[in-house]
Amino acid sequence: MQEMITFLPMNKSIKVQPGTTLLQAARRAGVRISTRCDGKAACLMCKVKVALEERHALLPPTDAERRKLGLMLEEGTRLSCQAKVCGQLTVQVPEDPLKAAIRKQLERQQQDDDWFA
Repeated sequence: MQEMITFLPMNKSIKVQPGTTLLQAARRAGVRISTRCDGKAACLMCKVKVALEERHALLPPTDAERRKLGLMLEEGTRLSCQAKVCGQLTVQVPEDPLKAAIRKQLERQQQDDDWFA
């Protein structure tokens, strides 16, 4: 039986087999999640957030994930390269840091333009 995964804020959904990692599901759905280690739990770039009430829809964290994330696990943070699906869930993908910086700069420029208009 396939499980439905929805990625926010893109609002893209895909059905995947249980045992699929969130990173694999994201790639199949056309959702970009940055990574440098290609799924070895070494870079921490592929962090995503899962609502605490949906944690049951992922297999328990791997030892590598526990070591890397520590207390962040309690906040619903998971490594998408390690977190394996076992139920339907919604995943919050953080905005790319470079895109976030550009967006903030453009917003500031727009505010300045509005102020001087």
